[in-house]
Amino acid sequence: MKPFTFINVAVTVDGKMDTYERRGAAISSAADKIRVDKLRAEADAVMVGGKTLLDEDPKLTVKSEALRVERVERGLTANPIKVGVVTNADGLTDGDFLNFGLARVVIFTTDKTSKAQVEFLRSRNAEVYVHHSERVDLTKALHMLHELGVKRLMVEGGGTLNFELLRLGLVDELTMYIAPMIFGGESAPTAAAGAGLIRSEAVPLKLVASEVHPDGGVVLKYSVERDTISPNAR
Repeated sequence: MKPFTFINVAVTVDGKMDTYERRGAAISSAADKIRVDKLRAEADAVMVGGKTLLDEDPKLTVKSEALRVERVERGLTANPIKVGVVTNADGLTDGDFLNFGLARVVIFTTDKTSKAQVEFLRSRNAEVYVHHSERVDLTKALHMLHELGVKRLMVEGGGTLNFELLRLGLVDELTMYIAPMIFGGESAPTAAAGAGLIRSEAVPLKLVASEVHPDGGVVLKYSVERDTISPNAR
């Protein structure tokens, strides 16, 4: 068993999540940020990949006090569980991901992370699961999250994590905010990275909802039509 898993991503018209500088360029509008905050409030956990975790040290908390109060009134914690997936967590510092807001913290890593760092993270009350493999086993990680009580999992990138979850057939839904701008740049990150797929193995999507924002941005919601992708597609 795994949680209902959905990816939320903001991109430009040309599919970029950031500029070639990779400094976290703003893409979402004010209205879209409110939408994303509601999605977080409805989730049991929010997951990010290693590059996002180490480079951005995200807070991953619900910004709206009213939404946090609503969660508590429903018998939940004020914020969803923060989940980090990182091959080597040695670069994770004692920052916002570990400390900002009242939230349970779960980290999936591999034995490339030093034992000292694992001990440090656990001393900061993070629940650390070490996979003895080259990369975190995402199928195993999602099954563990389900065992921890996560029924609805929100994924906020980056592109490599998005791609691997899609490739493995672990994603149920994809929501994309398309901002009315273009970044360009061959090295600028896209919504799905990784090794890529050939045309015959493309992940098919079905549009289930759409919304046009006053700023010209568009929100598209897709269901993922195929449960599994060939594990050899890399």
